Amino acid sequence: MAAFSEPHFDAYQAANFGNATVFDMVRPEMRHLVDPHWSQFPPMNPLWHSILGFAIFVLGLVSMAGNYVVISIFTSAKNLRTPSNLLVVNLAVSDFLMMFFMGPPMVYNCMKQTWVLGPLYCQLYAAFGSLFGCVSIWSMTMIAFDRYNVIVKGLSAKPMTNGSALTKIAVIWVLSLLWTAAPFFGWNRYVPEGNMTACGTDYITKTWNSRSYIFLYALFVYWTPLFLIIYSYFFILKAVSAHEKSMRDQAKKMNVASLRSSEAQNQSTECKLAKVALMTISLWFMAWTPYLIINFTGVIGGTKISPLATIWGSLFAKANAVYNPIVYGISHPKYQEALYKKYPSLACGGGNNNANDSQSVASDATQATAEKA
Repeated sequence: MAAFSEPHFDAYQAANFGNATVFDMVRPEMRHLVDPHWSQFPPMNPLWHSILGFAIFVLGLVSMAGNYVVISIFTSAKNLRTPSNLLVVNLAVSDFLMMFFMGPPMVYNCMKQTWVLGPLYCQLYAAFGSLFGCVSIWSMTMIAFDRYNVIVKGLSAKPMTNGSALTKIAVIWVLSLLWTAAPFFGWNRYVPEGNMTACGTDYITKTWNSRSYIFLYALFVYWTPLFLIIYSYFFILKAVSAHEKSMRDQAKKMNVASLRSSEAQNQSTECKLAKVALMTISLWFMAWTPYLIINFTGVIGGTKISPLATIWGSLFAKANAVYNPIVYGISHPKYQEALYKKYPSLACGGGNNNANDSQSVASDATQATAEKA
């Protein structure tokens, strides 16, 4: 009979008679953090909690496994210990920690259909999400900018050293910590989200103190990184396209079909790189745009955000930690070789691919720039 006395059961049972709200799902110790906005909605159907909990459980397992393998390979293989790959390792560490600290609590709360871990861990949970989200976003931005520096500027670029890479990583963590700590000191606050199984920044309160944080936070973790990533890949594509054109023009002057051994493959370099750029930007956009829309909808207040709508921000953002190892780690040719040696059962297609098959698009472009210089 104990299960029938739990608040979430009573609230959903009452909802069948039309006299319960999301607020009735909240435990007494959490109610001071819940905005009255959510009291106008009925409790979410338990099926949605089950679906969300299962999805986060699967994403958590896949993400932690994938990022662990990336960290293991990049730190153990000597030929992968480069300054650029330190940024990839930092991204994998951030994504691993995000799912490690946030996945299990959310799954547990989805089972209970409300936040049951108390106010303190609600704020810590939200802080973890903010911290690791910021670090991941800016790590991806620095990776894109590093590729821009190598491919567009070529030999004239100042090469990144281990020291400069570690400095960038340190700056990323420090700035992310500052933004994460701000709500603890009164600039906005961390509160339960509408689904009541996760916590995040307060985007419902209409005070200027709350709104200013959301606006500036979005500028720091969304608009600026998005602009830099698009900027970097735009000029990478432009540089590679210009180089390929110059190679074809030079071949015509010399009355040869090609200056390289495989013209067909080299002609597809631009297309391959365009696909990489499009995939990178699209995945980044899909991961973080739902949270931006939810936050701005709450801040502007033109549309009522439902509890069900708030689950998509958590789901898409955490999915980002799953495909980052694939985009930034597994696609690396030398990583594939090291993976085959250390974990033969995980390597796809073997480790003895020929150079043309295993060479990444970024490597092609970098080599092309070096040839041009």
